[in-house]
Amino acid sequence: MASNTNTPHFTGIDVGTSAVRVVVGSIDEQGRPEIIGFSSVDNGGMRRGVVAHADETAAAIAEAIQDAERLSGRSIRSGTININGSHVEGFNSKGVIAISAANREITIEDRARVEEAAAVMKLPSNREIIQIFPKAYRLDGQDNIKDPVGMQGVRLEVDTHIVTASTPNVRLLESAAEKASIGIKHRTVSSLASAEAVMTRQQREAGSAVIDIGAGTTNIVIIEDGEVQHVAVIPVGGMHVTNDLAIGLKTDLDIAEKVKLEHASLEETTRSTVSVMINKKQHTFPADTVKMVIEARIEELLELVDKELKRAGRSRKLPGGVIFTGGSSQIKGIDEFAKQQLELPARVGQVQEVGGLADTAADMRFATPIGLMLLDMLLDGQGAAGHTPGDYIGVVDNITSLFKRLKKRK
Repeated sequence: MASNTNTPHFTGIDVGTSAVRVVVGSIDEQGRPEIIGFSSVDNGGMRRGVVAHADETAAAIAEAIQDAERLSGRSIRSGTININGSHVEGFNSKGVIAISAANREITIEDRARVEEAAAVMKLPSNREIIQIFPKAYRLDGQDNIKDPVGMQGVRLEVDTHIVTASTPNVRLLESAAEKASIGIKHRTVSSLASAEAVMTRQQREAGSAVIDIGAGTTNIVIIEDGEVQHVAVIPVGGMHVTNDLAIGLKTDLDIAEKVKLEHASLEETTRSTVSVMINKKQHTFPADTVKMVIEARIEELLELVDKELKRAGRSRKLPGGVIFTGGSSQIKGIDEFAKQQLELPARVGQVQEVGGLADTAADMRFATPIGLMLLDMLLDGQGAAGHTPGDYIGVVDNITSLFKRLKKRK
């Protein structure tokens, strides 16, 4: 672990429905990213990924930051944060521009100009663009160009996926961060951060989906040919499993939550009962009822996931399969269950090439804040050794200048 407090540090702040999780990272002597601090604090100020009580959320952010500061020995003033909730929506858009002369090479400015053209649209006054992801360029009819800079032509087009969010909800999150005295350097959606943490280059190129099951929401991102193809947020998460168990088992929510944490499984079992201990009192329930309740909710969730895959034209068509992250990815057998339901390869994610506090990297609840930390590192121009921005998903502020122009136009 890095011990020099003068080396740069980077911070990911995951403001989730049930908890605020912070990860602080640095770059080790070999130029690789490493975790030097982390924290997790319960958050009672959110409802399904959206700030419901700004003061409570701000207090949770401030406490999580303080805990991460104590462990890392660094002073944290800003970081990269996630935007969550079913108000987040993605859709496709096209942009077209003319190049002034046939023999002139396409420049970086031309590329930014065609991306801006794709973002020219009439949005409702209560919505704003969060991110724009160029999927492929087209030059004089030549398709599937990854980067047109340096090529020659007269008509440049781009296919993009644009992510928008509710402006009031974004402002509430910004207000909570401001009350916690934390600056927001960059912002992205949870699934993209998780993808940054767990996806390999092969998975990004072949076509894969990351399914991040949080407490109140499930975030989905589809990446193919190294580019973001589709982003969606489903308002169903792990707390819905808890609620179902409370109803199905006719028990209290805290008992249902402990049953979920200790006994949630989609695998066949020979046990007839499961038990949990709360306040020195044992509570016993039929194992088949627990499994039936969990299976019904996860099956419904995967049906909603498949609807999003169909919207993107990728249902049963992802060679890289699906990768589960988030707290509920720890439900035993979820990968095999998903293989049957989605008819795709499925696995539980693993954080890629991050050193330091290994226990944190192994906990899929921390996939999002680890990814946010990596993006904070990348977007500050501090990519790990052997990596270039092209090795990453290319998210967030690779079009920072475009965002600045959009803000000026508002």
